[in-house]
Amino acid sequence: MTDSTTTRRASARWVPFALVALSLVPSLTGSLRLGELFGGPHVMPYNPRIEASPLPVIVHIASVIPYAILGAFQFSPGLRRSRPLWHRMAGRALVPLGLVVAISGLWMTLFYPTQAGTGVLLYGVRLAVGTAMAASILLGLAAIRRGDVSHHLAWMTRAYALALGAGTQAFTGAVRDALLGTSVLAFDASMTAAWVINLAVAEYAIRRSRVVRRRLHPALTSG
Repeated sequence: MTDSTTTRRASARWVPFALVALSLVPSLTGSLRLGELFGGPHVMPYNPRIEASPLPVIVHIASVIPYAILGAFQFSPGLRRSRPLWHRMAGRALVPLGLVVAISGLWMTLFYPTQAGTGVLLYGVRLAVGTAMAASILLGLAAIRRGDVSHHLAWMTRAYALALGAGTQAFTGAVRDALLGTSVLAFDASMTAAWVINLAVAEYAIRRSRVVRRRLHPALTSG
């Protein structure tokens, strides 16, 4: 085993924990919101849209938290190699969870009143993100059913990246407040930037993974 391979595998061990860390802020705020909706103390900003119709938010939060945390460990190559049964069983749970995340997100976008301080850009992006996430999961499922591991991993990576948009939005929102102000366009752009960043990182990871596989298995071809 070369030094570069050893370093790569060591760094890969931290990937799931980094993904869990990225999901901590939205998981915490989502948990607090769930607590409120089930009779707990009110610590989150008042949201009349949620108060009027809490079911979509409950469904979304209850599915996205386990999807984000459990899904993070699907990206551990060592875990996939050492515990393939666990990987398959977790995947069977993650597919319906991810679809519920995407569909409930679309549900809120389409049927909730427009969020104050947002514009048509964010509305369109949210529709695109929810649709793309659901499509990516279905394409990933179709790929693994025909034995195409490379494309399965690629599509599931894209779906997970879209699901973690709220985690990155905590950072893009801070930059927006510091540099861009509080206009509708600035808000929409900062939210959109988070999904763009996540997808860019996902595409980099997908391409890097394919290059590594080709180096380790020169006879292997993938689309």
